[in-house]
Amino acid sequence: MGTLRLVLGDQLTRDISALRGLDKKRDVVLMAEVREEGTYVRHHKQKIALILSAMRHFAEALKQEGIKVDYVKLDDPGNTGSLIGELERALERHKAERAVVTEPGEWRLRATFDAWRQAHDGVFDICDDDRFFASHERFHEWAKGRKSFRMEFFYRELRRETGFLMEGDEPAGGKWNFDSDNRKALPKKLAAPERRRFAPDETSREVMALVEREFSGHFGTLDEFDWPVTREEALSALAHFIEDALPLFGDYQDAMREGEPFLFHSLLSTSLNIGLLTPREVCLAAEKAWREVHVPLNAVEGFIRQILGWREYVRGIYWLKMPDYAETNFLDAREPLPDFYWTGETKMRCISDVVTQTRDHAYSHHIQRLMVTGNFALLAGIDPKEICEWYLAVYADAFDWVELPNTHGMAIFADGGLLASKPYAASGAYISRMSNFCEGCSYDPKARAGKEPCPFNALYWAFLMRNEKKLSKNPRLAMPYRTLAKWDGKRRESIAKEAASFIEKMKEGKA
Repeated sequence: MGTLRLVLGDQLTRDISALRGLDKKRDVVLMAEVREEGTYVRHHKQKIALILSAMRHFAEALKQEGIKVDYVKLDDPGNTGSLIGELERALERHKAERAVVTEPGEWRLRATFDAWRQAHDGVFDICDDDRFFASHERFHEWAKGRKSFRMEFFYRELRRETGFLMEGDEPAGGKWNFDSDNRKALPKKLAAPERRRFAPDETSREVMALVEREFSGHFGTLDEFDWPVTREEALSALAHFIEDALPLFGDYQDAMREGEPFLFHSLLSTSLNIGLLTPREVCLAAEKAWREVHVPLNAVEGFIRQILGWREYVRGIYWLKMPDYAETNFLDAREPLPDFYWTGETKMRCISDVVTQTRDHAYSHHIQRLMVTGNFALLAGIDPKEICEWYLAVYADAFDWVELPNTHGMAIFADGGLLASKPYAASGAYISRMSNFCEGCSYDPKARAGKEPCPFNALYWAFLMRNEKKLSKNPRLAMPYRTLAKWDGKRRESIAKEAASFIEKMKEGKA
């Protein structure tokens, strides 16, 4: 027999490098559902169901092309529960001469594959994953000699190289970045578009029953499962976003509203991260909407920056700095993750709402992740390993290469500023300004009489005091530290006690 071609659950792209040059007469595609990949963290039920259903649909599409597919289901007799175990079994079954796989997106799996390849010289090839705009080598070239990294400068280089939103040698609209236009609070009467749902078909329903049976103790519910699981559904989701949500995405991408997890966001990250869509086609669709349909430039630039800029940048940081990157803890954060990150049972309305949305949809948008659950973890000093594992487990679009830098570097500043220029710390005033969470909350961000003060406020100032030696020279924190410098010892002590009291209640489950 010829080559055994292993395709992973986040590589569901027909043009993936491991499938190029496939000989339909001699080669076999191996796809395997293995328990190890569902349990190295306790992934959300919807995340597991999404990947398994999408894998089964992708395998069927390959078969329709006349490609031989060896598909191992999770509950098949003899399933070893690991990718290496299934690779070894398939090599023996098919008497294959060699095996090939596209580079996995996670360091732990790449290390596993490298070790197996070294023990089986000449049998296993690992191909580059060229679905991204920038290769590892391209990012390393850009990063060489830099003491700190900033996404904006890398993004500009990729804009020039790809031509997206360029007018000759200059950025469209005369600016590289329209972020200052994209921070509007959501008007009370503005309705978000109804999102396109994809009702589970027979394959998805079979997978959902499997997940309920085999992963019953995992976080989340399957009641609202409606993710795209095929290429056709993903393209439909893309078209829906471009037409119905993208025009106002820019203005309100930072806004939050209770009970509405989606607003004008694309919901395309799952399809991108498992390979049902490619980043190039998504960026092309957005740019076309600006050039031909006159969708506002601030919306299109803000969206393309998330993919061409931020998505490429965090992947570059991940592969440049792993595995040591995951061990950093610049702010010496040691507190345990509160139970309410799993239950949503807290009087803090913002966190309760975001955790509930996460439970029901395996999703919350990037500002909810950064400025609610991420901001709280930063201010409260939650241990980086615990909060990073939580983000990796609970979101359907979370894979280590994209989740770890976003959480570790952006949300909790555990890398000391390698990835982001400042900690994204904020008091309750920010949440009040950008959402309606504070309306009717037990806590008050303005600390009016008769209400308890919002915990984010004391935690914010206590965070600045606790980390004053490490952060006070950061120019982007100059204003709050000038305010802090005016406080006398008595006021500082009072704030520190208030924050410490809340942390103790949190640890006792009384927050």
